[in-house]
Amino acid sequence: MSGPYPAQYQIAELEIAEQLPASARDLVPTICLAVASIGFASILHVASPILAIAVETLIAVAIVIAAPMHAPLIAIFILFFQNLFISVLSPLIPGPSDLDFIKGYNFLVCSAMWLLTFALYVLGQGKQSAEVNQIMRWGVAALALAALYFALGVDHDARAALAYLRNIVLPLFLFQLSLLTAVTYQVRATPFLVAMAVVLVLLGYIEFAFRDSWLAITNGYTFWGFEELKAAHSGAWEAEMRATGNVPVDLKDHFKFDFLNTPLLEGSGLSQLLRINGPNMHPISFGYGIAFFGLFAFSVGRPFLALAALPLLVLCSVKGALIMVIFVSAAWISTRLLGASVTLALGLVALIVFAVVAIRIGLQIGDYHVIGLMGGLNGFLEKPFGRGLGVGGNLSDSYFSIDWGAAQQSGTIDGAVESAIGVLLYQMGIAALVPIGFYCAVALKAWRLYAFSGNLTQGLVGFGVMVVLLNGLFQEEALFAPPALGLLLALAGLVIGSQIRVDTASASTEA
Repeated sequence: MSGPYPAQYQIAELEIAEQLPASARDLVPTICLAVASIGFASILHVASPILAIAVETLIAVAIVIAAPMHAPLIAIFILFFQNLFISVLSPLIPGPSDLDFIKGYNFLVCSAMWLLTFALYVLGQGKQSAEVNQIMRWGVAALALAALYFALGVDHDARAALAYLRNIVLPLFLFQLSLLTAVTYQVRATPFLVAMAVVLVLLGYIEFAFRDSWLAITNGYTFWGFEELKAAHSGAWEAEMRATGNVPVDLKDHFKFDFLNTPLLEGSGLSQLLRINGPNMHPISFGYGIAFFGLFAFSVGRPFLALAALPLLVLCSVKGALIMVIFVSAAWISTRLLGASVTLALGLVALIVFAVVAIRIGLQIGDYHVIGLMGGLNGFLEKPFGRGLGVGGNLSDSYFSIDWGAAQQSGTIDGAVESAIGVLLYQMGIAALVPIGFYCAVALKAWRLYAFSGNLTQGLVGFGVMVVLLNGLFQEEALFAPPALGLLLALAGLVIGSQIRVDTASASTEA
């Protein structure tokens, strides 16, 4: 897209894509606050869980009161680096149950920052524009429905219901926190996000090149030892061994993975890669994070950093993250050649065709993700009003009793697994269309901004959310892992909120 843009859009674009040296001074306080918010949670928890909860909550409240413009960036930081701090301090942790509890402190901090920000918004709602109020109302409706279906499912499986409630509401929390912050304050996001991208890329290469040293420095053997115990007790690894036939001998055997986890590439010589887990200790989450930060780096004029991230994306071996990079890159190029409107139409057609082809091939080869999706769709037709959160899904107890051989023969299962969209439809029924529809509306809003301004970051948000929703058909993590949908929605809140604030200020000046 070429030609001059309206002055207010130029201002918003500069705000999102501000050059690093001009705002390097913002990095130090943000990083210090981020580390303080989560770095010592493990020690506090070992001393006293009640003390840890109180301190973490007070830190979150203090951030929103004293440094609100840093809150969204701190939320993004702790989603990626909390588990690194936990791993380093894991020798102090008594057991797997404590580890699971400590992992929840990032959700506590994000939730507390959101809750106070939301409360301040409600108290001063009349000060916000009608556009902000409308966006917030739809978001609150999605949160309310999630709470309702949590109440319906908690008696069936309280642990799974709570986990799915967290997975559904956290992306919405991140979006609203970012939106409300950006419409009120000037959030200098680019320097911090670029710095995070540099750190994540460096840590990824260090882990790849010096795996044993990485595990030693981060106390990874202790951290993953807790995960082994938990997986053994839950039956997760027994189910995985039955499904794959792979029997791990040592820790690094658990990191071995067939390239892109698909039988279509068997015999290609790319099998049994040693996947990178990253500082968040999860290869799929790290893969989505690398994809996001690589695309973001390119959108703000750091092409070499974006190129440096690409090999790590391959080594993470996450199909969904690779698909996001391919589709978003193609959308950027197509917009330059054909315009935003044509690109959006062609892009939506391409996503639909991709989904149909993937489902067809998946049924032919007995792909677990497609089988899980079909189970969710069949369950939705049986009970269109849903069953409650925690009923079905990878996090439910029934997951470990699935007979995958029989499922491959029938092309479906009794339940919903391995598909976020399938699980949402199975658990929430037709009500699942509210959060899904909200995500689509956010994506289209960001795309309209991109069509008008040519800002690549807005294009990343707009089409990136659409691609992640596509991935949600075949992957639970696409919608439920915070570095996937959650990270994109956090950025969506920043770009949409910044533009609304600039437009409001421009209108006030003209008046």
